[in-house]
Amino acid sequence: MRSAVVSGRGSSVLRLCRFAAMGTVTALILIAGVWASWGTAQHVMLTKGRERGTVEVTECGDGSCAGPYAPLSPGSQPRPEVVLEDSVALEVGHTYTVVLKPGGDRAVRSGPAGVLYAWVPFAGALLLASVVVAGGLLRTRLAWVMGLSGAGLLTAAFLAV
Repeated sequence: MRSAVVSGRGSSVLRLCRFAAMGTVTALILIAGVWASWGTAQHVMLTKGRERGTVEVTECGDGSCAGPYAPLSPGSQPRPEVVLEDSVALEVGHTYTVVLKPGGDRAVRSGPAGVLYAWVPFAGALLLASVVVAGGLLRTRLAWVMGLSGAGLLTAAFLAV
């Protein structure tokens, strides 16, 4: 009888350790996703005081596109060339709304497409974390919600861009 009590406590401790370890892994994955997204998302979402305008793409290559910048916000100055990093779905000859990063000639795409694209790393983190939540934490409903949220965000970014 005594061994059954001891093994019951041991399995509870193991369950608690597994829950803590998988919870920590899940939290780290989600934090890394937010961290990776925030570098671009902060410029796109918090536009007050930032220079906003349009860029007509004239050339693309090596993961970036460039073109002349025309300001839309007060105090912003036109520039002969601004670089858009990560040239996803950018085409030469098209004009895109952008937000300039402070202190340079680097820009990020703004508007709904820019916001959704900025959060793509977080969407990937949601997908990855959903597998950990389902397998490690045995929380299938939460895993489905996380996985479908990540897939929805990726799909919306794909359609918007």
